Amino acid sequence: MSRSVKSPFAMSRSPMAPPRSFLWSRRIFLTLLTGFVLVPVYVMVSSSLKPLADVTGKFRWLPSGLTIRPYIDIWSTVPLAKYFVNSLIVAGAATVCSVVIAVFAAYAVSRYHFRGKRVFTVTVLSTQMFPGILFLLPLFLLYVNIGNATGIALFGSRGGLILTYLTFSLPFSIWMLIGYFDSVPRDLDEAALVDGCGPLGALFRVVVPAAIPGIVAVAVYAFMTAWGEVLFASVMTNDTTRTLAVGLQGYSTLTDVYWNQIMAASLVVSVPVVAGFLLLQRYLVAGLTAGAVK
Repeated sequence: MSRSVKSPFAMSRSPMAPPRSFLWSRRIFLTLLTGFVLVPVYVMVSSSLKPLADVTGKFRWLPSGLTIRPYIDIWSTVPLAKYFVNSLIVAGAATVCSVVIAVFAAYAVSRYHFRGKRVFTVTVLSTQMFPGILFLLPLFLLYVNIGNATGIALFGSRGGLILTYLTFSLPFSIWMLIGYFDSVPRDLDEAALVDGCGPLGALFRVVVPAAIPGIVAVAVYAFMTAWGEVLFASVMTNDTTRTLAVGLQGYSTLTDVYWNQIMAASLVVSVPVVAGFLLLQRYLVAGLTAGAVK
């Protein structure tokens, strides 16, 4: 009888390897999850390339005809360019203010001991427990009363909307940077002080360069919060200061709903956020995970 010779290249299954049933279950789950994520994106992209009659008719997975006309008409149906500029100004200013204020506040909490430090950190974090709609009416009345008393137009202005977004992005930004600054060794600060730097010099020359991933994570969070916000933008703005998230409603009129243009405009609106996330992904992951283990 001939004996079968086992090939030296045969892969032996490790005793620590997970069972095959788990591997197949994981593959099936990930496949379903991928489909759950990609199918709406495909529907959005395909609908943005269809004529309006095809979008409002019976749905087809494979479009009968493609056109880029919706991507041209979105700029004339509503003043999308003006809304785009408003969103860039508001989101950019809110991001810069959040990062600058959060850096100073987090550095003070991380490096110095003062009375009320714990109360401050708990208060900052507890503000995230309340829903945003709870602050809508108080901020509205506050902006109107300030405008009537001082003549400073906060309601219906970009400045008022920037201040509104700071009330949401700033507490979380401070809290996240506190954890990141705590993970930066204090020996770096002491070495900078020995070399003749003051507290601000140590902050900007040593701590900030070491905390770039955390600062980028804060900036991305603040920008995304301001870019896609709808509730406060729909109340605190007017026709001149309206942002993209609210301006997309202009594609729905009393007589027609331009679904293909809505899909095309939604894709155009998503480009800055998606591009920024892809470019800064490695900083974002590092910034969100830093400080979890000290």
